[in-house]
Amino acid sequence: MKKIKFPSAQTVLLLIAGCVALLTWCIPSGQYDRLTYNSDEATFVVTSQEKTISLDASQKTLDDLHVKIPLEKFTSGAIYKAISIPETYKKLEANPQGFTAFILAPLKGIIAVADIIILVLFIGGLVAIVNFTGAFEAGISRLSNVLKGKEYILIIVVTTLIALGGTTFGLAEETIAFYPILIPIFIAAKYDAIVALACIYIGSSIGTMVSTINPFSTIIASNSAGINWTTGIEGRIVMLLIGLIICILYIVRYAQKVKKDPSKSIIFDQKESIEKMFTYQNSSEKINFTFRLKLVLTIFILCFIIMVYGVSNLDWWFIEMTGVFFVGALLIGFICKINETVFVDTFIKGASELLSVAFIIGLARGVTILMEDGLISDTLLFYASSFTEGMNKGLFINSMLFVYSGLSFFIPSSSGMAVLTMPIMAPLADSVSIGREHIVNTYLLGMGLFNFINPTGLILASLAIVKVGYDKWLKFVIPLVLILALVSMLFLTISVYL
Repeated sequence: MKKIKFPSAQTVLLLIAGCVALLTWCIPSGQYDRLTYNSDEATFVVTSQEKTISLDASQKTLDDLHVKIPLEKFTSGAIYKAISIPETYKKLEANPQGFTAFILAPLKGIIAVADIIILVLFIGGLVAIVNFTGAFEAGISRLSNVLKGKEYILIIVVTTLIALGGTTFGLAEETIAFYPILIPIFIAAKYDAIVALACIYIGSSIGTMVSTINPFSTIIASNSAGINWTTGIEGRIVMLLIGLIICILYIVRYAQKVKKDPSKSIIFDQKESIEKMFTYQNSSEKINFTFRLKLVLTIFILCFIIMVYGVSNLDWWFIEMTGVFFVGALLIGFICKINETVFVDTFIKGASELLSVAFIIGLARGVTILMEDGLISDTLLFYASSFTEGMNKGLFINSMLFVYSGLSFFIPSSSGMAVLTMPIMAPLADSVSIGREHIVNTYLLGMGLFNFINPTGLILASLAIVKVGYDKWLKFVIPLVLILALVSMLFLTISVYL
């Protein structure tokens, strides 16, 4: 009997989209009213299904609306997105998503994330240009010699650096750029591609899961909860250190096992095909690591340094990041005197190799669009908040952990989750006599735990780069997720009783 093959990432997302479309026929539609601060007119705007009204921007208005957030959080610009208004949930006329909506959702998703898709394609083009120069092959050969016998250092350094990026400025989508560069290095170190995937994706995930100062999650969530973002930071730092150590030890243990016996690799059956994709050892003669090739790699690395600086300090987003990679490709082409026609053909070929990744990102966004149009996200939030009423604080905080993990499937955006849920969930902390910072930390840990396996997040796009199935990733990462879940529950339980 022919062995049943696990479906591709694209098929998995289409199946999930189909299930979500069916859910919109089963789950009642509903919505909270939204509150927005209009800085031009210094007023609050309340939007509901029936009408939109303007109110005086005062603390009294917020108190009357039961929004327990200081006025200055709005006037200073700390909260700039529409937030949910507590106690305003209303059932709405059902808006089930039919066959037409199901077909159009992926297309709408691709359009909605066009800026991310363009970034991915330009990264593919840049990598192809660098590969054409031979800089990767020469650099990897040199690095392999330097780290011989100490390859585990790669795991520690890469995972730690990416985790630091995740915890400080939410390094996530940008990590797509690192896979084509780092996978060949790990393969040259006699590890498998799962190790490279783990260092990058798990590094990013543990960093964003314990976002100490991440403005896109921690700061927005704290502001929406009505507290200072530094409240609870000590606990987050402790949890980050514990979580990072656990993740590094987990990856190193697997990596050493694979290095000792390659047949222990989860993707051993793909070993040859993956190595063929990512190793640069097919040339008949060895490429010398010349000054020009060192300059090429320097420009390549500088692209990422400039990108990180721009995102964290200059408010850059995907268009600016794409521009950096485009300029990097042009500079390398000029330095290496690549023929104009060859440059264009190579760049386009490199971009096309990441086209499947770009489509997966769009398909994942399409799933979210189905939920938004079906008006079921707020209904799930309403029932989730009702579920935790009347619990003791230990049971309450752990229940909230799993509530946020579940909600993150339907609302994968960290900033979106914060502004939609915090005005509803944060006041629940008052009812069980705990600080609101515990709700913020629970939101981070709950979303972060599910992010390790969330098919509507970045994992399917990351796996597509290496052509590794989602089932194999689950086999690798589920034990780690269970360990982190137990540690998170212990951390939250201790923190609410201290």
